[in-house]
Amino acid sequence: MEHAPTWLTYGFLYLTAAVLAVPIAKALGLGAIIGYLAAGIAIGPWGLGLVSNVQDILHFAEFGVVLMLFLVGLELQPSRLWALRRPIFGTGSAQVLGCAAVLFALGALAGLPWRVSLVGSLGLALSSTAIALQSLAERNLMRTQSGQAGFSILLFQDVAAIPILALLPVLGAVAAGDGAGHTPGQVALEVLKIVGVIAAIILGGRLLLRPVLRWIAKSNTPEIFTAAALLLVVGIAYLMVMVGLSMALGAFLAGVLLADSEYRRELEADIEPFKGLLLGLFFIAVGMSIDFGVILRSPGLMAAILVGFLAAKAIVIYTLAKVVGIPYQERPVFTLLLAQGGEFAFVVFQAAAGASVFPAETASLLIGAVALSMLISPLLLVLLDKVLLRRYAKVKAPTADEISEPQEAPIIIAGFGRYGQIVSRVLLAQGLRTTVLDHSVDMLEVARTFGYRVFYGDATRLDLLRIAGAEHARILVVAVDDAEQSLKIAKLAREHFPHLQVVARARDVTHWNKLRDIGVTLVQRELFESSLQSAHTVLELMGLPSSEATVITQRFRTHNIALADRMYPHHKDRAKFIAVAREGRNQFAEQMARERQETAALGGAGGAYPGYDGVAGGEDAEETTSAQDLSENKL
Repeated sequence: MEHAPTWLTYGFLYLTAAVLAVPIAKALGLGAIIGYLAAGIAIGPWGLGLVSNVQDILHFAEFGVVLMLFLVGLELQPSRLWALRRPIFGTGSAQVLGCAAVLFALGALAGLPWRVSLVGSLGLALSSTAIALQSLAERNLMRTQSGQAGFSILLFQDVAAIPILALLPVLGAVAAGDGAGHTPGQVALEVLKIVGVIAAIILGGRLLLRPVLRWIAKSNTPEIFTAAALLLVVGIAYLMVMVGLSMALGAFLAGVLLADSEYRRELEADIEPFKGLLLGLFFIAVGMSIDFGVILRSPGLMAAILVGFLAAKAIVIYTLAKVVGIPYQERPVFTLLLAQGGEFAFVVFQAAAGASVFPAETASLLIGAVALSMLISPLLLVLLDKVLLRRYAKVKAPTADEISEPQEAPIIIAGFGRYGQIVSRVLLAQGLRTTVLDHSVDMLEVARTFGYRVFYGDATRLDLLRIAGAEHARILVVAVDDAEQSLKIAKLAREHFPHLQVVARARDVTHWNKLRDIGVTLVQRELFESSLQSAHTVLELMGLPSSEATVITQRFRTHNIALADRMYPHHKDRAKFIAVAREGRNQFAEQMARERQETAALGGAGGAYPGYDGVAGGEDAEETTSAQDLSENKL
């Protein structure tokens, strides 16, 4: 009987472990990350011993973090990234240097050699990008102040890993006593290589990536576009490795450069499945990498390292959160996510052992402490969510009325931004009671200033919707600004409260279609009506009577809504979707052109505008051009 190939055996093991462990962890309320880590421990050297080459798998699985940073970059336009420059280099450097200084002092007090204290403190100051960003996304905190600050710090840590790794050969040479190091010329050459690669990524992204992606997209071969998306990330990661930089940093830069391109959504859709699988594999590999032999040989020392560095980092990070003004309710999660060790610490400590900065036994202890911190942090987050966070918010958050008692209003409004405020004010003016939810403390302060009562809470949480009275309410207005949060709230309401009539706000047609997929039919595109009002004003300014401008805009409104309904069944077939859109727009433009010509032939105004006859008078060439231009507009 032939043996199965190694890749098939390992693939079977990883998928089986994940499929069994993750649903169990989710059912227990522990989260997917705990499930992956538990799966890794179970099949690793200290579990069933089914997998042995842990480090090779860990290196491969780190590409999941790279893909995640690329997708994060796609959500950040360059202008927004520039706006974050101060928190990245200000808050980020304060976190890394502050934590490293405190940990170095603790190491010195413990009598460790200065080289061990220095490298250990720098490595332990780093946090897990994968766990932190995943947890922030699960809690819908990415757009909050703590989410932005946490992301800025994590991005700075990716940058800081470069000089830390560059420092290790120098420290190794000092430890060996030969005083060897890089010459100034060698250092200058390395710096030029780094600057050259980053400049190539930026210039290439601006000048080459979009034309290349456009050319590939014209082939109408979806699998090739997916391959191109992966090639883009792999190629940039390869370039960064060649000059000793962070793969994740390069992928993030590439994502930012494509953040405002027309291929952003396609790239996200193509890479998302690979990112999820590789991130899961990464967490499995972390679970397998925990060396329980080191823990069993020195349990007291391991516990002291683990508790010591977590406590020291937590104190520094919580103090920093207070200084930068992160809201009370967000500080515990922010602190815990950044207090844990990170995946870059594995690289730092392994490289330090290879450079003879400290013994392999010391590296194993530090790596074990980091892996354990990554294991217990999700568990502590669960404890925080279930026990401490609500109590903390009640005691510490004088700026927010947390929703803790069941509400009975017939209408629930999720989101009190510029959209939700108008809806709420109209309903209040009619004496209708509402329960308004928003998870932005700043917005709660604004609401309180103007005399509105808004409850603090995240409407994507099922327990919070129950407390808000969703089981007895009649209507749920989804007015949040973020499209993904909107879809989560709508889906939650449709699954658990089917009696609720959901009235939703859609950012665009894509969001509108996704809401329709969930079963939400009462959807308003947020700029549609205001755009029609602006068009009405322009028609009047061009000399058209107000009544005629009203008829035109209302007819366009009816046509556009009907066209959206015609396009909806095809929204997953891009070619058919565009064809239906163009056909509908051409038909409407031609119909309006014929009516103008008929009116003009009968001696009427025919849609004529004083001082402008570019569309009046029934000139066929002008009408054809107008219809064609209209058909080329984006949705």
